[in-house]
Amino acid sequence: MGEARTSRRERLRAETAGEIKTIALELMAKGGPDAISLRAIAREMGMTAGAIYGYYPTRDDLITTLISDVYTSLVDTAEAARDAVPADDPAGRILAWGRALRTWSLANPEGFRLIYGDPVPGYRAPEGGAAADAERRACALLTELIAGAWPTVQAPDDFDWDDFGPALVQHMREEFPGLPPAVLALSLRTWGRMHGLISLEVYGHLGPQVTDPAKLYESELRALLRSLGL
Repeated sequence: MGEARTSRRERLRAETAGEIKTIALELMAKGGPDAISLRAIAREMGMTAGAIYGYYPTRDDLITTLISDVYTSLVDTAEAARDAVPADDPAGRILAWGRALRTWSLANPEGFRLIYGDPVPGYRAPEGGAAADAERRACALLTELIAGAWPTVQAPDDFDWDDFGPALVQHMREEFPGLPPAVLALSLRTWGRMHGLISLEVYGHLGPQVTDPAKLYESELRALLRSLGL
């Protein structure tokens, strides 16, 4: 009996913690990053602010958890899409990754904005960042996409390791020994081309100019593959 009660309490706690995060993103969607507050969430849930503090002691704790969860969800989605394509099809894997990024971002615009766009006023991230593991995974997985096509891809040859941050260089050289810094540069440029159009679309800047943003994005992905020589 005791084990059943403990399990039920844990389930209820997890459900409440999830509801808190959902409402936080809803508040952000309605009022921007400023709207995220534990008291506002408590009002929406019919709870006392003190009860919310039992789940997230501070607003910074909540926002850190949100960013980590959202970023992890994005990376998991993109990785699963990539892995659904055979490893011997580097072009197909890059396409799958890029399409998954856009699909996830449009389905989760508040999450995208939380990760990449709107800073939350007053928020102080923990040392190392709010989602350091997810960020490293994203960079490593994207580099792995380019590495999978190496040396076929057309990569710039004018980059050295000291062109990048020491922590990133250490991580990449451990993950991909033997690859030149040009691969890392190409990975970041690939990310930039995908991210640019997605960001414009999420923030509503393409609407007035483009009737079919999906077609434009697909064209950009195809142009990216051609630029890589794939």
